[in-house]
Amino acid sequence: MFTKPQFIAYMLILPLLLSGADSYAKKMYRWVDENGKVFFSDQVPPDQVQHKRETLNDKARVLDVVEKAKTAEELAQQKRLEVLRKEQEKVIAKQAADDKVLLATYRSIDDLNRAMENKFSLMDGEKKRLEGNIERYETQLSQQQLQAANHERNGQKVPEKLLAEIRATREQIVLSSQEVTRYEIKRQEVEKGFQADITRFEFLTRGYNTDKTQVDAQAFSSTNNELGLFVCQDAQECDKAWKIAGEFVNNYATTGRDVETEKLIMSAAASNDADMSLSVSRLLLGDGQQIFLDIRCKSSSLGKELCASEKAKSIRRGFASYIQLQLSSQH
Repeated sequence: MFTKPQFIAYMLILPLLLSGADSYAKKMYRWVDENGKVFFSDQVPPDQVQHKRETLNDKARVLDVVEKAKTAEELAQQKRLEVLRKEQEKVIAKQAADDKVLLATYRSIDDLNRAMENKFSLMDGEKKRLEGNIERYETQLSQQQLQAANHERNGQKVPEKLLAEIRATREQIVLSSQEVTRYEIKRQEVEKGFQADITRFEFLTRGYNTDKTQVDAQAFSSTNNELGLFVCQDAQECDKAWKIAGEFVNNYATTGRDVETEKLIMSAAASNDADMSLSVSRLLLGDGQQIFLDIRCKSSSLGKELCASEKAKSIRRGFASYIQLQLSSQH
């Protein structure tokens, strides 16, 4: 028996209880087992919880999706993929920081060219100093050798001190020549860096108008490399593979070019649900170099579905074999 206050309280919450029960009763789960058989039930048996399942309402609309349980191998693969993505994020973050510095430092291409010329002027002054030292040492060596020859013509033994001075002068010539060689290498690196900055500055201030190319998933053969990872045998192979990886991105990304450096090649971010943005990064992991492909889609339900689709998986799986095939054709 209810007291009057209890009865009133019960009558107030009864509609809520009935509504909750009705809502719960209308929920239905749908899943497909390993044999492709489709199940519908208001409960999921314990031996079926590993499958991907959808929660449906009374109108068969999907309310929620629970992905299938991952195997130990899939979990290990996911962990490795996360490590690679973190490394790639570092490369992307560094590129963004470099872009910010570049735009803050220079206002035009002319500024960059002037900076390059000023840098070369300083470096060329150092080279002239080194070349002057070499000329001085060569003159000094000629004089020392002439003294030694005079001693020998006079039938005298060449003094040990003079021989030591000749050896020291020759050593100075070798050292100075090595410095000149290092300078020339450094100058090439500086010029290469400035040219890369000029190209990047032009892109950031003017942009590129690149036609989009749709990806045909059937063009990729299936391989065991689910990570989209190419492991280089050596630095020379990695240089060749990097160019091929850039072609892969340019040919198959559905968005235009965004970044292209020695460590990162990336197409623009996905702007619609059908876009796939591709990026490759050259990573130094352990003792070797690796080239990692990542695929990004728009942050929407359809975009996420696209990146999880067989189409995206096929692109990732075909990446390493694509590079290997292109490398083989170059031999």
